[in-house]
Amino acid sequence: MDCLESLTAFGEWQRQLQAAADPQRKQVTICGGTGCTAFGARDLLQAFEGAVEARGVGDRVSVKMTGCHGFCEKGPVVVLLPEETFYPSVKLEDVDDILDQTVLGGEIVDRLIYTDPVSGERIVRNPSVPFYAKQQRAVFRLNGVIHPTRLDDYVAHGGYGALARALGEMAPEEVLDEVRKAGLRGRGGAGFPTGVKWDLCRKQPGHEKYLICNADEGDPGAFMDRSLLEGVPHLVIEGMILAAYAIGATKGFIYVRAEYPIAVEHTIETLEQVRACGLLGDSILGTDFGFDIEVRMGAGAFVCGEESALIASLEGHRGHPRPRPPFPVQKGYLGKPTNINNVETFANVPLIIADGWERYARVGTEGSKGTKIFALAGKVRNTGLVEVPMGATLRQIVFDIGGGVPDGREYKAAQMGGPSGGCVPAEFLDLPIDYDSVKQIGAIMGSGGLVVMDDQTCMVDVARFFLEFTQSESCGKCVPCRVGTRHMLDTLKRICAGEGKPEDIEELETLAQDIKAGSLCGLGQTAPNPVLTTLRYFRHEYDAHIHEHYCPAHVCPGLFSFRIDAEVCTGCGLCRKNCPVDAIAGERKQPHVIDPKRCIHCGACFDVCPASAVTKQRAAGGSNE
Repeated sequence: MDCLESLTAFGEWQRQLQAAADPQRKQVTICGGTGCTAFGARDLLQAFEGAVEARGVGDRVSVKMTGCHGFCEKGPVVVLLPEETFYPSVKLEDVDDILDQTVLGGEIVDRLIYTDPVSGERIVRNPSVPFYAKQQRAVFRLNGVIHPTRLDDYVAHGGYGALARALGEMAPEEVLDEVRKAGLRGRGGAGFPTGVKWDLCRKQPGHEKYLICNADEGDPGAFMDRSLLEGVPHLVIEGMILAAYAIGATKGFIYVRAEYPIAVEHTIETLEQVRACGLLGDSILGTDFGFDIEVRMGAGAFVCGEESALIASLEGHRGHPRPRPPFPVQKGYLGKPTNINNVETFANVPLIIADGWERYARVGTEGSKGTKIFALAGKVRNTGLVEVPMGATLRQIVFDIGGGVPDGREYKAAQMGGPSGGCVPAEFLDLPIDYDSVKQIGAIMGSGGLVVMDDQTCMVDVARFFLEFTQSESCGKCVPCRVGTRHMLDTLKRICAGEGKPEDIEELETLAQDIKAGSLCGLGQTAPNPVLTTLRYFRHEYDAHIHEHYCPAHVCPGLFSFRIDAEVCTGCGLCRKNCPVDAIAGERKQPHVIDPKRCIHCGACFDVCPASAVTKQRAAGGSNE
């Protein structure tokens, strides 16, 4: 595509692309997200392309790599259009059958039909799969549909139409006002009103302003931003250009984790295409508005997700936060007014401008508009990316979309908001989730990480695990975070080891409040949340660890022991062969015995026993056994 020198030229090109599109053309779409790529999606792509070429049907059938389809549990995912036939967990040996029987023959490959784990129903069409049917995809609507980096594919699906409308029909103040009236709140964690933030930056004196897309997604288990940059980087870039137009910025950065190689590759390639055709640069689509974007890669420091630490990193300094005010919108990158939003926030902006704020604001709750993407992981049948309206309940996400907890176990809690979030117990399964409701129960929306835990989870150990992460990621600049979180972590470790003291509970609560009040940035201010919520909703587990020297979930080593039931043991020897410290003795076909003095509580024997003869027992005397 040559450079588009005017809004008229862009509009004509978009109309031509849409008119030339054939909705009935046979397409094989293959998920190209990180998860499916790890399972061989790129090999599948080559196999399908080779099979199409070998059959000479390239004029009738196209093969396309797309962004993440979301259903990571079932990758690699293949969807055949226009029928929307859904084939999960596809292997190389399935390629010929899919092409010959389904694409060319119109018949379903029986062995590849998806079976719902809850109902047992066999489902052929993608929209009928409960994981997809019960979502409401807006931001994610083109993932799994378009090629990630092809500009013509994005434009044919309406891409950059919002930008053309803004530059042709709206003043910058009108764009900003649309976003403000839509009620969009920042999707990066705190949920600050986006329009208010933009307005603060726009009103700052001077003509030199900067715009930053925060793609430093560091929460364990969260990959929403990564999948958007991998699958629809054009959507994020269009949102950034609209934001720059609204606030008067002329330079932008996408600060992305270096651990996201596919996202980095697709973003850079997309920017080159957009710049070459006149959608970035000195005179965008022939107007007097100019803006450009540069990709910068972060080194993986969790604290650089905080605005001022991110800016310090961009400037070439160590990623340390600084006291605020002044806020970045007042004094940010190179001391100039700087607006920072995360990937998902920018991806919402084109939807607002294209369709109008009224339509956008119909979705969601009174205080939280639009949809939210969650990364659903942990003890749940269907893991992956889930987009639902603000106000959806945890029950809808975990059970209706996620399929519930596997292996007959019960839901215990969900860690919401990443390592700085809170544990939400079963009593709040029907609470509508939005930015305000989750704060009331001690959690945060965060960027959208959602880790489900079953009744075999020790909540004291969960608090220890997440605090260990945030403590290790602390930059160490301020004392409350550097020293306070270390002291809390040491206390939790003692409790998990059966060495807790009754006064530890009060000390944990006091330390948590002091750290939240005195820490310099959001990392320290939210780090105690997992401890506070587990103390609030699972105090009995702390009491059991401290007063009874017992871990009810049989997770904390030293607070339980393994025992082999002689009446059940068949003497197969698997436990003995898999024990790393030779703590198990016994003759073949005779009951085996575990030596408690040598056992290190690794659980290998428990995991491999085919007869369930190995059981977890309360340790007499607690950690001293």
